[in-house]
Order: sequence, then structure tokens, then C-alpha cells
Amino acid sequence: MTKRQIHKGSTPRHKRMNRSRRLEAAKYWIPKYEGNNLVSGYSKHFGVDKKCAVNELEILGYPVKSSYKTELKNADHQKKYENKKRKKLKREEQIEEKLLENSNERFAFIAGYTSGGVPFGVTWEEWNKLETTKKYDLEKSEKNKKTVKHNNHYYMDDDELPF
Repeated sequence: MTKRQIHKGSTPRHKRMNRSRRLEAAKYWIPKYEGNNLVSGYSKHFGVDKKCAVNELEILGYPVKSSYKTELKNADHQKKYENKKRKKLKREEQIEEKLLENSNERFAFIAGYTSGGVPFGVTWEEWNKLETTKKYDLEKSEKNKKTVKHNNHYYMDDDELPF
């Protein structure tokens, strides 16, 4: 009989460690590190995000500049803001696609059919007029919005602020 082999996967061991094991391994890894940015190297080597790397390096006694921490926090807020904006645009596109499912070469939106089977609804010309009016109103409202500055990031009135 042969021993059964355990498949460990292709992920390196140092990326599968929990915090306590990472902290132990980091004591031996950090003196060997030859890069310029210890936080970035730590996060890549151990497979953690940079905020986690900062916390663990501080636990180990390595100082990290407060400006770098602020920079990481601002980048996180900016990423959340951009994701929110992207999702909103995607939702709007999906709604427009659903509306355009009921369309043909003459009508942009078919509301229904007469008893004789003739479609009725919004024509493409009317649709384009509505779209240009909508864009004009949106641009006008964007100009009237106030911006709020927080941690070197600008937010519009209707956006969720991190404070």
C-alpha cells in the first residue's frame, strides 16, 4: 500500500498564512527584503492589502508615515466613489436596453398595439429630443451643485461623504 498524497494547491505557503504566522515569518523576511517600499513588498509577498500590511508592520515595530496612511485611505475612498459611479452608469444602461427591447426602426419605444395590430409609442425623433433635453438639464444641474472637499477629494452634494 502506498501513502495517499495530499494536494496542497498551487498557492505559495506564504500567501496562505494567517496573521500570527505572517508576523512570525515577517521577522525573518523583512531583513532580507531589498526593495524600496516595505509596505508594498509586504503586501505582495504575503498576499494582503496595503492597509493590512501597514497594521502588521506597525505591530512588528516598523514605523509608517501618517501621510502614507492618509494616502491609502484617500485612494480607498476614491475607489469606492468610482465604483459607485460605474455601477450607476451600468444600471442606467441596463434600463435603457430594457426600454429599447420594445422598439423597431420607426419607434424608439413601443407602448402597445392598436386593435388592428399597428404599434404606437415614442418615435426616434421624439426620443432624441427627450435625450438632448435630459442632457441639457443634467449639465445645468451639475453646474449648480456645490462641491465639498474632504481629505483632498471633491464630492458632489448628492454623493455619500465619508464623514
